[in-house]
Amino acid sequence: MSVDTAAEHRLLASVPTQLLIGSDWVDGSAGGTFTVKDPSTGDDLLTIADATPEDGIRALDAAVDAADAWAATPSRTRSNILRKAFDLVQERAEDFALLMTLEMGKPLAEARGEVAYGSEFLRWFSEEAVRISGRYQANPEGTGRSIVTQHPVGPCFFITPWNFPLAMATRKIAPALAAGCTVVVKPAELTPLTTLLLGQVFREAGLPDGVLNIITTTSSKAVSSPILDDPRLRKLSFTGSTPVGVSLMQQAAKNVLRTSMELGGNAPFLVFEDADMDKAVEGALLAKFRNIGEACTAANRFLVHESVAEDFTARITAAVKEFRIGRGTEDGVRIGPLINESAVTKAKELVDDAVRRGATLETGGSAVDGPGTFYEPTVVSGVVAGSDILRNEIFGPVVSITTFRDEDEAVALANDTEYGLVSYAFTQNLARGQRLIERLKTGMMGLNVGVISNASAPFGGVKQSGIGREGGLEGIHEYLDTKYTMTPNPFA
Repeated sequence: MSVDTAAEHRLLASVPTQLLIGSDWVDGSAGGTFTVKDPSTGDDLLTIADATPEDGIRALDAAVDAADAWAATPSRTRSNILRKAFDLVQERAEDFALLMTLEMGKPLAEARGEVAYGSEFLRWFSEEAVRISGRYQANPEGTGRSIVTQHPVGPCFFITPWNFPLAMATRKIAPALAAGCTVVVKPAELTPLTTLLLGQVFREAGLPDGVLNIITTTSSKAVSSPILDDPRLRKLSFTGSTPVGVSLMQQAAKNVLRTSMELGGNAPFLVFEDADMDKAVEGALLAKFRNIGEACTAANRFLVHESVAEDFTARITAAVKEFRIGRGTEDGVRIGPLINESAVTKAKELVDDAVRRGATLETGGSAVDGPGTFYEPTVVSGVVAGSDILRNEIFGPVVSITTFRDEDEAVALANDTEYGLVSYAFTQNLARGQRLIERLKTGMMGLNVGVISNASAPFGGVKQSGIGREGGLEGIHEYLDTKYTMTPNPFA
């Protein structure tokens, strides 16, 4: 069912438009503002506060001031607040879904899926908050006792991307709060509204003043740099491109900050000759077109055994031709707009380069005329080595198909990248599946599945796809320091 404009206006009227610093929603210190736009139409959505570097330090001040009290807050209290935030997001699920569709463009059905996924981090880490453990043991020599305890790392700074406005915020905020850390969040300039609404939810859930601070800005580097240079900051978490992540890590090194980096990807999707083709096609459509292809986990390179490549290509192409393009609030839309014109240009350039080098354009390949930043869902087959599309993260609705002869070649092609976030493989051979777990150089893998993200699992990559893990049992430890204390033998 399509959403009427009156519902959109009512929702937008409820979204905060100021910075959240300490106890108050406040304007930027210089009075600046910027406008968030709907990528499907180019229309203005809301005008919000534009933070200055001074505002960023004020936010860090608030986080530092609240740090000791929040760290000393009983874990059950922290747990209850996170659980209340989860419940409130569930109550406002339609609001969050519509808001993400408006500011990012994804179809409403997918936005609802993100609400379910993103809110689950609040529930998961509400449960993990009360399970932070340590240990007590006699040392081997019997001369003393070791006590190992876990403590919050301290004030954290989070830089979140535009493509999953809710999930990328909750995936960082929830474990930090559960561990007892205070937070400053800088959401992406293109999609800050969801984070502002989340901030409102946390206030309603009873989160103390200063524990969560939100700064929206068009001057990301200018605002972020003084925060990173401040010795009171102890943790940085960033999701975004590898070049930006490398630059942030270099700056973070000056104060030896704990860092978590979820960076670029170039995910291979392997289809072997024995794959269940129905499941492989279904998984491929999910792995590629979820979030309009604008996901770091999106399948980027489809590596298909030469004996089944023609069948796989025909099936994928037929399915893609049926996709409806349009505004995400409309019924039946599968492909919404890309985030901006630069994204459209990038997708077109990658496809055009592949075709110039000999690939076959099966369907799509063009920008869509009219308002909004739309690009046709596209399939290119027979992509040859050296094509830019095999080296660059597409971040758009483009299927790029290359063939291989045997398992060794498939693995070599899959690993032939500086990235190592996620891989996908479809095979009915159990032994081969076990070998691929060992051989594919990625931090995550989907074996006969096209979607791998789950709040209970450790999300993260290897090589230039990042360091650290978000989610799972491992996620909370990114926000805890380990302390070892030696005591005398009480029986000596």
